[in-house]
Amino acid sequence: MIPLEINGKKLSFILDTGVNKTILFNLVENDSIDLLNTEKVTLRGLGKGEAVNALVSKKNTFKIKSLVSNNETIYVILKDYFDLSSKMGTTIHGIIGYNLFKDLIVRVNYNTKRIDFYNPKTYVYKKCKKCETIPFTFYRKKPFIDAKVSLDTIGTNFIDVKLLVDSGGSDAMWLFENSKKEIKTPKRYFNDLLGEGLSGPIFGNRSRISKFKLGKFQIENATVSFLDSASTHNAREYKARNGSIGGGILKRFKLWIDYPNMKFTFKKNGSFKTGFNYNMSGIDVVYNGEQLVKEQAIKNIENTFNQKLNDRNSVSFVTNYSFNFKPSYKILNIVKDSPAYNAGLLKDDVIVSINGKYVHQLQIGEIIQKFQERDNKKIKMVIKRKGVKMKYEFRLHKSI
Repeated sequence: MIPLEINGKKLSFILDTGVNKTILFNLVENDSIDLLNTEKVTLRGLGKGEAVNALVSKKNTFKIKSLVSNNETIYVILKDYFDLSSKMGTTIHGIIGYNLFKDLIVRVNYNTKRIDFYNPKTYVYKKCKKCETIPFTFYRKKPFIDAKVSLDTIGTNFIDVKLLVDSGGSDAMWLFENSKKEIKTPKRYFNDLLGEGLSGPIFGNRSRISKFKLGKFQIENATVSFLDSASTHNAREYKARNGSIGGGILKRFKLWIDYPNMKFTFKKNGSFKTGFNYNMSGIDVVYNGEQLVKEQAIKNIENTFNQKLNDRNSVSFVTNYSFNFKPSYKILNIVKDSPAYNAGLLKDDVIVSINGKYVHQLQIGEIIQKFQERDNKKIKMVIKRKGVKMKYEFRLHKSI
């Protein structure tokens, strides 16, 4: 997420190599901005649904600190189909990709959460024996690299694949089933909701691959989702494409994104060998607005431990209560036959606590992390369903 100023209005955007348009999709009255030279268009994306209505606006001014561009085109989706703000627990107004990357060299450090922008005319790469530079090709202003995957359990037979580099995707890898005859879902998998595309929900078979080769780097036992042709109909217009790699892999590197010279440079970081986890509960959690929470505060109003008071030492306390607005979270979707589904949890259940911890004390990422920790971990949840508190428990189950 980066701060992006559009026509003088400060907004929050996801920086995404997987998009070739700047898309604005979450504006409320307080966020209103002046959009110039608008006309109606339709847009399509991943998912099985129909195209969506949008406006295209030209000659807008974009600004990120000292970076300024005065002739930018932006697409405005009139309805927030993504609902990314709810899914991420913070306000997100849109997505930007090619328009920002095209004239810059961008260094992304996932560990320090820092992004640096450089002028390609003056930037000099340092010598780096631990780095790997991989050229890419553009298709419709999106970057594609060549890599290798092994789907067999031994990891000896490799398949050449062409993958979209998709920094806006949180999964490690997607593969398009039957885009090559060897690319098929392995025997061990489960069907999962992978996210929301511009044209609706995206489903796929979640599994693992034995090995993934990116230049000289080799990654083992990565999670992968196999997408059917219905969900990826529009993405498959580029016949050479076999899938994409996302944040689950990219976050293991310090990454230089160089659109002007059409190359990526990778240097592995401390996260390179960490395992690939996934949500083992079946629960898709989203932000549900704010709720009024009664909080207790014990205040020490008189401490006379070292003084004589009525011939004895004493400490006095008073209990105060305050009412504060805190985040609320609910179940957006639940995967059929998952541990949470089989325990009886339902869509739209409002989550009160998980394993004794009130969720209003947590960020959405911390909640998701609790569902990824380890196989067979017991989860105790208190939820509200139509205003009634209910208790459920289940164990996380590692299917792959």
